[in-house]
Amino acid sequence: MKRKAMPILQEIAPCLWFDDQAEEAVRFYLSIFTDSKIESIARYTKAGFEIHGRPDGSVMTVDFHLAGQNFTALNGGPLFKFTPAISFFVVCESEAEVDALWKALAHRGEVLMDLAKYDWSEKYGWLNDRYGLSWQIALGKFADAGQKITPSLMFVGAQNGRAEEALKYYASIFEGSGIDGILRYGPGEADPEGNVKHAQFHLGAQKFMAMDSALDHPFTFEAISFQVLCETQDEVDYYW
Repeated sequence: MKRKAMPILQEIAPCLWFDDQAEEAVRFYLSIFTDSKIESIARYTKAGFEIHGRPDGSVMTVDFHLAGQNFTALNGGPLFKFTPAISFFVVCESEAEVDALWKALAHRGEVLMDLAKYDWSEKYGWLNDRYGLSWQIALGKFADAGQKITPSLMFVGAQNGRAEEALKYYASIFEGSGIDGILRYGPGEADPEGNVKHAQFHLGAQKFMAMDSALDHPFTFEAISFQVLCETQDEVDYYW
């Protein structure tokens, strides 16, 4: 079954699961990214308290734009925690922008890969911010990346070796999707030969990245989901 392209530029929006820091985190991100704003805030009510257990009037979700892209932040309690299995790759076009963003996100955070020169970028680093959300910051060209912030999926543990299978599956579902490029591991490298070292693909007009990692990572996909924004019940039924 093929779907018509939707008239929404961004069809898929990341949803970030926080304990109770959603509004605080969003306002922090808005302070360091340009072209950003809060779109709406929804609050918990007394209805359903026996299920959600959240105080009446407290923030439930924050819909916001970050660098012009749609996101949602959810206060869902301590059930899930962010992991580097899903990170957000940010392209900066100047060293000053890299440095400023890195300084802000690294404050009270955790550095995973030092900010330095690598084969793929003159200046790159990977970190978890103060809320645990994972970011890759790289010097590059916006025109090459296609968007400022790109979700990056890392397939580890039992999912290692399935990155290519997954991106082909996702691309088969969304109209106007495809694989932009796959770089594979070769003989003697850290992962089994043929595993995905880095891949770029698009779902509709949106860019995503994917990679495999055979390293012993103590985490998997958690706390970040992707909302598919639909206009009709038929679309909801199709994607479901």
